[in-house]
Amino acid sequence: MRTHLLRELTRQAVPTLVALTLATPALALSLDDLTQKDASGGLKAALTQGIDKAVGQLSATNGFLGNPKVTIPLPPALEKANSALRLIGMGGQADELKETMNHAAEAAMGEATPVLKKALKNMTLSDAKGILSGGDDAGTRYFRGASGDELRTKFKPIVARATARLKLASLYNQYAGKAAELGLVSAADADVNEYVTGKALDGLFTIMAEEEQAIRKDPMGQASALIKKAFGAL
Repeated sequence: MRTHLLRELTRQAVPTLVALTLATPALALSLDDLTQKDASGGLKAALTQGIDKAVGQLSATNGFLGNPKVTIPLPPALEKANSALRLIGMGGQADELKETMNHAAEAAMGEATPVLKKALKNMTLSDAKGILSGGDDAGTRYFRGASGDELRTKFKPIVARATARLKLASLYNQYAGKAAELGLVSAADADVNEYVTGKALDGLFTIMAEEEQAIRKDPMGQASALIKKAFGAL
């Protein structure tokens, strides 16, 4: 009886031990074990997903206005004068300026994808491993550094075309420009187009960071096997 019981326990235990042994290398996979293909491929798949989701969300109708996290408020100098503007019947123009600024940022998003994907294409293995181990928003910070200036150059003319038709935008630039000369507002806030362009970039990188954090938090929940392998190794 004892011999039979021992054989039965052994029969059941051996397959389990074999399975655990075979699983150990996969469970023990570390960042250093990733090949160049795994590291860069998985990361690029994740970041491409983040780019597509962020740009798709922000370029949709009311992509900025409909999301309090990225809605562009009136420039600080104009916000301070908002109550006075409304008292003299200019509240409608202030509202129009805010809507136009946000729709201008929305329109500018159409320029973002090719610029971001060019930065992604130029990413090195060293960049990839640094991003994988660099914290929740390391990929987003890489994009801001690698493509921020080009995105600003692409965005600003689109923003300028959208605000050019508004008289209040021109009046604001005159008012804020004088205030900047006196040191009352920053130079970046003295030009409405520069202000909106900067806020559009901030909004883009805010949403990209959210997408990146979601992938890092739950890599196994992603559809891509490469993403699971790269981020699961952290």
